[in-house]
Amino acid sequence: MSEGKQRTAQIERNTNETQIALSFGVDGAGESKQNSGVPFLDHMLDLFTRHGHFDLTVQAKGDIEIDYHHTVEDIGICLGHALREALGDKKGIKRYGNAFVPMDDALAQVVIDISNRPHLEYRATYPTNMVGQFPTELVHEFLWKLALEARINLHVILHYGHNTHHMIEAIFKALGRALDEATTIDPRVKGVPSTKGVL
Repeated sequence: MSEGKQRTAQIERNTNETQIALSFGVDGAGESKQNSGVPFLDHMLDLFTRHGHFDLTVQAKGDIEIDYHHTVEDIGICLGHALREALGDKKGIKRYGNAFVPMDDALAQVVIDISNRPHLEYRATYPTNMVGQFPTELVHEFLWKLALEARINLHVILHYGHNTHHMIEAIFKALGRALDEATTIDPRVKGVPSTKGVL
């Protein structure tokens, strides 16, 4: 959708593994309603939404009795698709965003270019492989599918930390803040912020 229009999208994705209904608003109030069946992901999406001042609703039913992989992956796909649809022609956006976020012992940085060239650069290692029942490898899976479907250039750098929960929390907070900056309408930007004339 172009500048001045409501930047929202609703996505449904139904497969033999997951059924997902997701709505996303770029210019929101931090309203977050998550019911994915993956409690840790719900917590992270809530942080992302509130720190990015978005609106996000996720209703998902997946084969979590097998593991969380398909549900986490497909929510990343749906969120990326919704972001891309909501931004439309991208006229007037800042395009770039950068955020450092500390969470107690952890410091994360997320840098975004809404470039229409999907790429994930992920520099994060954790002291444990699990947070409760949530495998830390699924953070990469979620972020990669988000970047791919949104067609954004996403760099995630976890500078340091000791507590795995804190480290992942810092990443999701930084993701929200960096994306908020990148999607903000800048009145100085005329048209699309690219010498190519298109994003």
